[in-house]
Amino acid sequence: MNTIEEIARVLKSLKSAVIFTHMRPDGDTLGSALGLSRALSMLGIRNEVVNEAPIPVRYYFLDGARDIKLSPSFDAEAYILVDVSAENRLGELQETFRRGARKKITVNLDHHTSNLRFCRYNYVAECSANCQNIYHLIKALGVTPDKIVAEALLTGLVTDSGAFSHGDVSEETFLVAAACVKAGADIGKISYEAYKKKTKARADLYAATVSAIRYFLGGKLAIAVIRQDMLKQYGVGQDATEGIVDFALEIDSVAVSVCIMEVKKGQYKVSLRSKETNVNEIARVFGGGGHVLASGCMLFGEEEEVLDRLSFTVSQYLGS
Repeated sequence: MNTIEEIARVLKSLKSAVIFTHMRPDGDTLGSALGLSRALSMLGIRNEVVNEAPIPVRYYFLDGARDIKLSPSFDAEAYILVDVSAENRLGELQETFRRGARKKITVNLDHHTSNLRFCRYNYVAECSANCQNIYHLIKALGVTPDKIVAEALLTGLVTDSGAFSHGDVSEETFLVAAACVKAGADIGKISYEAYKKKTKARADLYAATVSAIRYFLGGKLAIAVIRQDMLKQYGVGQDATEGIVDFALEIDSVAVSVCIMEVKKGQYKVSLRSKETNVNEIARVFGGGGHVLASGCMLFGEEEEVLDRLSFTVSQYLGS
């Protein structure tokens, strides 16, 4: 793996770059991309940010969020991936990246323990949020973060750390957050816009989902199910489900919380969270991955079959 200084030297040599974010973008991938994009622009390096789908409206408060494109608009010298642990996390842009990777400089900047190190240059450091890594990279580039950079990075720190409540939050996380606030980031605005703000429709979906949580393994496993008809009923998109998986971890008996969202008939996006169980290992059983306490995967089959497979697999790691 490369050092942050080696990555900085590669980026400073570029004339142009496209920054890729992961499918179903969250605050960390967007904050990483927009913060790095601003820094590259300050160095005179032409760049743009892409994602396979429109960005969730709640992140529109970030400078540059509305300018994110669905695919590259020019032939850049390099492809940079932020908060992307594997190529398939790019969704519809996976093939675009693969074609470009044959003749371009590729750079991978991530914080997931499951990262596959699939680019020419890779910097993967496990921490609370990838924006923490991007902050150090920007400093290594010789760029002083301004308010735009700071608010992008602090958004990732706030959202991926569960408002600084997750077990992987460290002294360094707070030091980077403090530096962002010093540079002008408004943590009150960011916490509300990206982490707390809900439309009435989203609140109604949240209430309906958490009230129907099912418990397994003597209450140690909680599973919330979100079906496509629920999204239609409340008139919301998939991005409205973010954060629901964290709810059940507040229950004292629950060791592992799972949220399964129906993507289409027979296909479910699975998010796993835990207090101390290694859910990355659980997700890897199904071809997924992520962090020790927060991971995800895809499962296929009928809903009850999916629940049974999850319950059995979790039981192997809980020893129940």
